[in-house]
Amino acid sequence: MFRHALNAVAFISEEKIAAKVEHLKKTFRWSDAEVGIAISKAPNVLNKTKEFLQRRSEFLISDLGLEPAYIAHRPVMLSYILEGRLRPRSYVVKFLKANGLLDPDRDLYSVLVLTEKVFMEKYICPHKEAAPCLAGDYADACKGLMPTNFRFT
Repeated sequence: MFRHALNAVAFISEEKIAAKVEHLKKTFRWSDAEVGIAISKAPNVLNKTKEFLQRRSEFLISDLGLEPAYIAHRPVMLSYILEGRLRPRSYVVKFLKANGLLDPDRDLYSVLVLTEKVFMEKYICPHKEAAPCLAGDYADACKGLMPTNFRFT
């Protein structure tokens, strides 16, 4: 991890690091301690653009309703592609929970960290009969389209 941290700050001035930390605090509503936790677990967040971080913040906090502290303890979520992983998988989880096909207490992070193959095996394939459009809807969501069959009750 030290190598990743060193790589993240090697060519950034102290002032720019301080500005990035302030931006993280403002964008994710983190305390100093939470910023420290996030950076220690994923130092590459210091290399993300303001727009990149803002989009993740809006999606994770505003759209999904995740707590800032939850994100600070799982900052790797910030590095995932919004349209390719975060949004599509959150749609699948929400759909499965809404239709009683998934435990309502299932943690989103545990779904996000899975490889694509494992995700498909655990969350798409077992529901082919109960939700025949799920695989196609997930594929569409990964392309940035809002599938018509993801209906939330």
